[in-house]
Amino acid sequence: MLEWSAAVAAVAFTILVVFLIMTLRKVMVTLAETKKTLTDARSAVNGLTEEAEELIHTANQISVDVKGKVKAVDPLIESVHDVGEVIQNVTSSVKRATAQNAKPKTIHMQESKPVQIKLK
Repeated sequence: MLEWSAAVAAVAFTILVVFLIMTLRKVMVTLAETKKTLTDARSAVNGLTEEAEELIHTANQISVDVKGKVKAVDPLIESVHDVGEVIQNVTSSVKRATAQNAKPKTIHMQESKPVQIKLK
């Protein structure tokens, strides 16, 4: 009976070892897949980092370019503003001059009623 007990214990131990080996192999496969996934993720992140750095560099160049162009156009905008003020002053002067000389004007049409127009 002791022999049978030892044989059953040996068989149980062998089965336990086989299942343990199968489990360890699955764990190894899972770890290998995880390692590959992490490697791919690192590569993707490094690629994105390089692209982001290039994008930031390009944006900085565009910003510098736009600032330079705004500085170049600024005097033109000021000149246009000055011209606008001059035109407004001329318009105001013309309005004042016409208002001082404004007399109702009569326009005769084919009808018998005259039409009066006051110029401002």
